[in-house]
Amino acid sequence: MGYDGRDVATRDASEPEIDDAALVERWRAGDRRACKVLFDRYYPAIARFFRNKVRSGGDDLVQVCFLRCFEGIVRLQEAVAFRSFLFGIACNLLREHYRRGRGDAERVDLERRSVRELAGEGGPWPSAGAWLAAREEHRLLLEALRRIPLEHQILVELFYWEGMRVREIAEVVGAPEGTIKTRLRRGRALLEEALAELAATPAILTSTLTDLDRWADEIRAQLALAGVAKSQDAG
Repeated sequence: MGYDGRDVATRDASEPEIDDAALVERWRAGDRRACKVLFDRYYPAIARFFRNKVRSGGDDLVQVCFLRCFEGIVRLQEAVAFRSFLFGIACNLLREHYRRGRGDAERVDLERRSVRELAGEGGPWPSAGAWLAAREEHRLLLEALRRIPLEHQILVELFYWEGMRVREIAEVVGAPEGTIKTRLRRGRALLEEALAELAATPAILTSTLTDLDRWADEIRAQLALAGVAKSQDAG
């Protein structure tokens, strides 16, 4: 229950949405429903984060991500930074996933290797059905993202799909803002190169590059729908 005696998960739709900071404080004070609201709010985004980066085991990574978040919430110094805290855990989990079982020599290469190289060839990617085949530009963009270095893919997707500003991305990945700006520019350039290699026709390439923001928004919306369905199953 909330501090006013009402369930924070069932407030009237006309009321302002409770922000993350307030929910974190209520959670810390023992309001378990506040925890559920945060889970429902961010499950689609975290599922989306892993969906185009791991070929299998994504659902397990999502669950571990939230488990680590719930266990470590006491370490969050600023309640307002909950989203950065959660995505930081997701980033670390992803790195662990690809470093697991690899030697020290290979670890150095992870920042320069793409998901396509790390995951190898092993069948279709998760939910490679309706949302992936909606438009040729969508399929092209998703495949191109998997062909750029993983660290650049993370930054590009946080920027375009999650709408994060440079400062928040810097908090998520633990790097200076200047470094993030440089990597974002490089990531965009690498993405355009990958798109040029993959595009079947000049028209498709031009369409994808010209409306990159729009295609990214549409993919984000489709991935969000898939994440909502998953969160309802998990709830």
